[in-house]
Amino acid sequence: MSMGAEAHAESWYASREEGPVFPVLNGEEEVETAVVGGGLAGITTAFCLARMGKSVALLEANRVGWGASGRNGGFVSPGYAQSIFAVEAQLGLPKARTLFNMGRAGTQFVAERLDEFGLQHLVGGRGWLKCVRYPAEDALKERAERMARDYGVHYQVWPREAVRETLKTDRYFGALHDPEPFHLDPLAYSRALSVAAADSGARIYEASPATGLSRESGGWRVATPKGALRARHVVLAGNATQVGLYPPLEHAVLPVSTYVVTSEPLGDRLDKAIHFSGCIGDTRRASDYYRIVGSGDDRRLLWGGRITTARSEPKELARMLTRDILSIYPQLGAFRIEYAWGGLMGYQRNKMPIIGLLAGARDAGLWGVTAFGGHGMGATATGGNLIAAAIAAGDESWRAFEPFLPAWIDRLVGGRNIFGQAATQLVYWQLRLMDRWQESRGKL
Repeated sequence: MSMGAEAHAESWYASREEGPVFPVLNGEEEVETAVVGGGLAGITTAFCLARMGKSVALLEANRVGWGASGRNGGFVSPGYAQSIFAVEAQLGLPKARTLFNMGRAGTQFVAERLDEFGLQHLVGGRGWLKCVRYPAEDALKERAERMARDYGVHYQVWPREAVRETLKTDRYFGALHDPEPFHLDPLAYSRALSVAAADSGARIYEASPATGLSRESGGWRVATPKGALRARHVVLAGNATQVGLYPPLEHAVLPVSTYVVTSEPLGDRLDKAIHFSGCIGDTRRASDYYRIVGSGDDRRLLWGGRITTARSEPKELARMLTRDILSIYPQLGAFRIEYAWGGLMGYQRNKMPIIGLLAGARDAGLWGVTAFGGHGMGATATGGNLIAAAIAAGDESWRAFEPFLPAWIDRLVGGRNIFGQAATQLVYWQLRLMDRWQESRGKL
């Protein structure tokens, strides 16, 4: 482990291998671009810039993939936390279609890197079953038709009988099957991409938190405890853990905690419940998401769910999520949770990522690529590619996300202050009540 770096959360991912170790930044260096944050958005940005022959250095306070990028459910998919139909209502179909296609390109980027790195074995399953917990077959058909007509993707509608043949539970009343997503070990992918970035010429520093950001003639200076980077461009990719560098951005990103558990090896016991190797989740506003990981007798259930604005991990996390699992699959019986962990995701009030130039011409050269909570891993690849193309080639495709850059109101109700956190928690509780009301109607 890097000197001074905090260890990875104890998780199923972290238990599998140690991963690379990168040095601490000692002294001052000059680069064209400094990237702050060693999650997938930052790593992707550094990787793409290095591949384009640009001078780039990345600073990570702990270990590469230490935050949400190495703790999430491992789903790689197009789309965003915000419904594409809500985006369409705001921006119109052509612009919404552009954004959706950018999300698809991000998913394809991850798939291509796995092929390039010879890491296809990291893919644990393909396809995504998006299940509903109340009767809604007509709504599912309407959504599938609209996505095929307007966005060129083809979801298969699974009626209740087909779902229950595959997922042995009476809690689901139908599903949409999306063939494009897949799932993988996100920490392993983060590490592999960081190694490829370094091999391509990026300088990567761990245990090197950015402690200050200041303007200088012709660029910026990013300070660390033992050194500094001087750069023409700075990319802020610190997600929910970035504090004290650029408050207008940080106040717009709300840290939201979510939780994941992994069971002990269940092997053939899983056949009593789940006959699908891909991504599984429900369409509730406060959804569960899960997948089978491992192989043979070592197959386990990895399950994520619940969100809160509280920073502390609940003491009863394992029991709480076990109860959620057994409410859907009681036939699994008693089993032990082997790993339980929490993590902070960054959410923006509009439920879209922050991708673009911050604060306009006044702060030219300062970029944001963050707030990827709830979007899946594909969106981080979208953001990293767009920012790298903007810096390296002046490409302005990132402007598709300009309507979602932080506004002044986000500093008041969208960020880390008590008003933003309280409002978000109240909304979450309201959404959970709405979910329960719909489910109760479905059982009548």
